[in-house]
Amino acid sequence: MHRRRVLGLGAAALTAVLLPARAQVASDPRSVLTNWYKLSLQLVRHTATYSPPVASRAFGYLGVTGYEAVAACDEGMTSLAGQLNGLTTLPRAGDGVHDAAAVLQAALSATVAHFFSNTGPSGQRALATMTRKLDAQVAQGLAPEVLRQSVGLGQAIAAHIIDWADVDGGAVVENMGFAQSYRPPADPSAWVPTSLIRQQQAPLLPDWGRVRPFAMPAGNTCALPPPPVYSEDPTSDFYAEAMEVYTATKALTDEQALIARFWSDDPMLSSTPPGHWIFVANDLISRHNLPLTVSVDMMARLGIGMADAFIGCWHDKTEYNLLRPVTYINRVIDKDWKPLLITPPFAEYPSGHSTVSAAAATVLTGVLGEAFAYEDFTHEREGLDARSYASFWQAADEAGISRLYGGIHFRSAIEQGMEQGRCIGAHAVSLRTLA
Repeated sequence: MHRRRVLGLGAAALTAVLLPARAQVASDPRSVLTNWYKLSLQLVRHTATYSPPVASRAFGYLGVTGYEAVAACDEGMTSLAGQLNGLTTLPRAGDGVHDAAAVLQAALSATVAHFFSNTGPSGQRALATMTRKLDAQVAQGLAPEVLRQSVGLGQAIAAHIIDWADVDGGAVVENMGFAQSYRPPADPSAWVPTSLIRQQQAPLLPDWGRVRPFAMPAGNTCALPPPPVYSEDPTSDFYAEAMEVYTATKALTDEQALIARFWSDDPMLSSTPPGHWIFVANDLISRHNLPLTVSVDMMARLGIGMADAFIGCWHDKTEYNLLRPVTYINRVIDKDWKPLLITPPFAEYPSGHSTVSAAAATVLTGVLGEAFAYEDFTHEREGLDARSYASFWQAADEAGISRLYGGIHFRSAIEQGMEQGRCIGAHAVSLRTLA
């Protein structure tokens, strides 16, 4: 019988803020899984280096950890070793009895602590509190030898994955991820800083496209064609795209402005765009009582697909280094125009929101089906009402166009980003997992 009770939070106020609201703990392994994701989403908001690409990387490794912890005790599940780049054979359950909840708790507690080792004091207290609460809960009713073997297996899996992660090229983030210097090329199409913040006078994570991917072979596997040729000619395609952004933002409806804000997902103010999709999937596990094997499979594929999406997207952002709409519009159309949303400090093409959302929709549709209707409660705690979607693709399309409404992407970046995300997400969908 699965036991569930409300997690009592007796830590200091700041720690309590970081612990997930209404967290449920139980010997049910799904509760261990969802609680760690809830806390991870909060830690992303409170850990300074966690820009969207960095967050996606962590979610990728957490997904693999959760999947492999369950697969180690289930002969009906196929390990991802040999399917993901550089991932070698992981520890498996041998002789003796192992408890899935205890294995999963040991693996995730170690992995989350590793990836958020640079979070602040309140985050560290939240990590310690969650570990202590869940350790005690999964131990209830277990024979000491079963607990010892289960914890040992979970810790061995975590150590294996951490060693694998530490050599992917994305483990060290210096200067908050910003290049130490940047001199824009003379080409008028080139990205130039859009912020007055000193650190943001150079692009964010310019080498992220060279981080080792998870499932796709390389960062340029789903590379895109060039964006429209830069031109200031009013009859050109480039000018037309800029005018579309300018005109749309001048006449936004209330609904369009709400869409832009709902999908904004700014770093440090939210759990970032990949965190938005992680929240959705994690919420669906509980609301639809998804089986454990389906849950860890979905979270692994989703994390993998989104991590690869940011690698592929950043490869092309760096390759084309295209300026943002605010730079062009202020230069050519209206020097006083301002976008609705804050323009992120990196190149325009393609749209990261579009690439990651299409990858997420590809994965979630592959797991749960084409017409899976759901409500998105991601920003309910920030005062934004839940939005309803008839499918994951309806949500992904809305996420993509939200960047045009916000004034920070041209249409080609959105449409091509969606195509790139489909291509990248397909690699995660093709993984062999459940029998």
